[in-house]
Amino acid sequence: MTIDKTFDPAAIEARWYAHWEAEGRFRPDRPEAEPFTIVIPPPNVTGSLHIGHALDNTLQDILIRHARLKGKDALWVVGTDHAGIATQMVVERQLNAKGEKRTDFSREAFVDKVWEWKAESGGQITRQLRRLGASCDWANERFTMDEGFSRAVIKVFVDLHAQGLLYRDKRLVNWDPGLGTAISDLEVETREINGKFWHFRYPLADGSGHISVATTRPETMLADMAVAVNPADDRYAALVGKQIRLPITGRLIAIVTDEHADPELGSGAVKITPGHDFNDFEVGRRAGFKAGEMLNMLDAKAVVCQTADGLIPADLVGLDRFEARKRVVDLIEAEGLLEKVEDRVIQTPYGDRSGVVIEPWLTDQWYVDAKALAGPAIEAVRSGDIRVVPETWKKTWYNWLENIQPWCVSRQLWWGHRIPAWYDEDGNAYVAEDEAGAQAQAGNRRLTRDEDVLDTWFSSALWPFGTLGWPDDEAMVRRHYPNDVLISGFDILFFWDARMAMQGLHFMGEKPWKTLYLHGLVRDATGAKMSKSKGNTVDPLGLIDQFGADALRFTLAAMESQGRDIKLDEKRVEGYRNFATKLWNAARFAQANGIGASTALEPPAAEQVVNRWILAETIKTIQALDLALADLRFDEAANTIYQFVWATFCDWYLELIKGQIDDETKAVAGWVLDQILVILHPFMPFITEELWHALGDRPYDLILAKWPMADARAIDPAAAAEIDWLVRLIDGIRAARAELQVPPGAKLPLHVRDAGLDTAVRLGAQAAALARLARVSIITTDDAPPGGAAQIVVDEATYVLPLEGVIDIAAERARLGKAIAQAEKERDALARRLDSPGFAEKAKPEAVAKARADHAERSAEAERLGAALARLA
Repeated sequence: MTIDKTFDPAAIEARWYAHWEAEGRFRPDRPEAEPFTIVIPPPNVTGSLHIGHALDNTLQDILIRHARLKGKDALWVVGTDHAGIATQMVVERQLNAKGEKRTDFSREAFVDKVWEWKAESGGQITRQLRRLGASCDWANERFTMDEGFSRAVIKVFVDLHAQGLLYRDKRLVNWDPGLGTAISDLEVETREINGKFWHFRYPLADGSGHISVATTRPETMLADMAVAVNPADDRYAALVGKQIRLPITGRLIAIVTDEHADPELGSGAVKITPGHDFNDFEVGRRAGFKAGEMLNMLDAKAVVCQTADGLIPADLVGLDRFEARKRVVDLIEAEGLLEKVEDRVIQTPYGDRSGVVIEPWLTDQWYVDAKALAGPAIEAVRSGDIRVVPETWKKTWYNWLENIQPWCVSRQLWWGHRIPAWYDEDGNAYVAEDEAGAQAQAGNRRLTRDEDVLDTWFSSALWPFGTLGWPDDEAMVRRHYPNDVLISGFDILFFWDARMAMQGLHFMGEKPWKTLYLHGLVRDATGAKMSKSKGNTVDPLGLIDQFGADALRFTLAAMESQGRDIKLDEKRVEGYRNFATKLWNAARFAQANGIGASTALEPPAAEQVVNRWILAETIKTIQALDLALADLRFDEAANTIYQFVWATFCDWYLELIKGQIDDETKAVAGWVLDQILVILHPFMPFITEELWHALGDRPYDLILAKWPMADARAIDPAAAAEIDWLVRLIDGIRAARAELQVPPGAKLPLHVRDAGLDTAVRLGAQAAALARLARVSIITTDDAPPGGAAQIVVDEATYVLPLEGVIDIAAERARLGKAIAQAEKERDALARRLDSPGFAEKAKPEAVAKARADHAERSAEAERLGAALARLA
């Protein structure tokens, strides 16, 4: 077919994706091939595609398409997470809009409504991933609440419990009073809030004085159980062991010693409320309080409730925590025990979905003994069994796993995997895969099922093997576990990656993946973190609409540098759209000149220097690309292709062959263009598939083509040296003409001095190319006429372009001198600014970076103009 004059991404993207999916191209039947497996980090079923998803999935798709082209049995497991809290909130909001609420329904009826919502609205993000070009195995899409996956989740819970690695305990959790459930650290958003720091006097019970404490949460003093001082703090040595009569409640509490108390902070004495503060919980345990003895003064809605000792005054019970705060301060002030109040910025935890302040709350939950599971995960990375890229994240991995706390896996929701535990009337728990199994353990006792569900991270931790059919499909698991690579944002290193490693090593006896690749964040063009509140978020679908999926994908790959965040500038996306257009136009030129699809995988034979050179450059590009992809250097891989396609192939090869496209050149150009389409396909799948078919009849789609072999035999050093010389000479002549403002249409004689034999031969062979691309009229070894001239030195020879009568030499010298002076002035001013300590310390980082870039640009400009002036002999 004839390639259209205009490249229109939208016209080809939907058509090719639908074709690939309908024809089963994403999972060709290759039972004997080497497997290559990636599992997608499952997006929330409630989600929509954001720029972080776009980066993560582009990198995965590059690897999976590359593996497919290498002939492997490439499996990209796709699916979504049931997202317990987020999904329940979506459905509850829909009910609220109708004047209904969750509790108007039975649990079973509400869960049915969630399934109805998923069937109608839960596929948005998977449709959006298709727009990005993600070549997932959609025929085997998974969901964390699927029947098979749920079986794996329940089995893991039951097995961990039987092994003593999962248990019920009373501990502090992050409690969201708005949602009425425990939440994970990942779901806690810390904000800086202007608050107060209240200093109270706590009277000693014997009437001998008082001890000062300070708090940002005065209401919690209603459940204080001790005051701690540092054991090395001599100021309080005589008070240790004495009792305090707590204001308001009259509770007697002891003064204890603990390293947690910092002598340099405030008074050095710290009130201890073990039921409502994570640090205090640990202090309380060290002081001898059991969790069951710790006082709880709030209910699930963060309303004051009576403590076990019954000492909270009745008029405080039933108050919201913030109302209670004001009342407590008033009461303490009335007793003359309010010492002072300070304004302070407080790091305050909020629920990222509910938007309410999180409470550390003492409650009974199910926990996994993460410490016991962490050891093998630490060793797998330390031994190199799991490769971490970039390696700088290893330290973080070790630090978190070596200090890991018990993992709270229960949530007070209706949507999710219901915990397989049943209780008798005495509160004894029976854990089994089903009620019959629990009843068999309990005998004739009447049982009630646990109301809670499992944390979604518990189920997603099984993703690398649960999605393969474990524990039922042994053959599938054997073939595709461990997975080859996991691509993940560093921000879920703890919440997902480490937990997959722990569960995979424990249940499968082997790591979940061979390589863990952690990418950075996508930030805005200035480097600021994207957020809706700042209004600087970028919609990947909007970029696709504007520039095409290929351009966005290539941008993200080209900017993905290991260990660094991405500063996404729309101009970069536009630039890579231009790159796609350049390739499109190159293919149109090829088609117009009889260059089409190659008929061979091997490089064609070539006699002409320019053809031997482009074959060699193609092989070298493939070699460099293979190394970059093996090292997961996405930016290096993308830039390798970009430079070859834009500069080497389009700007030089196609220009050099114009006017002399014979059969040999057609064969070579067609073969090289085919290799370009194949190696670019993982990055830009749509345009490459379109051009693949446009250039000729093909027995198969490009997505199933064969990755080229980097055959070093095709590299011809002599041809490479000659064309390299030619390119440097043409570049030098072009630069001189541009800098000295020689009229574009002027053809100049080229006088050559000191040329060696090889150069003389090359000048004869490449005379036509020099005449056309450097605008040279004749090439001669005669001396140049007297007067102003531009001089270019390439290797041993000097090339002289006479300029008398072509430009005004005196005026040009004056112009260059003035431009040099201006560039040097700006350069030096920027240097003084950068050298000023005040600027570097006070200016915004982006301002400093811009000043440095401007200084480098002015310096280069001064140097370039100086060289141009020097050329005017």
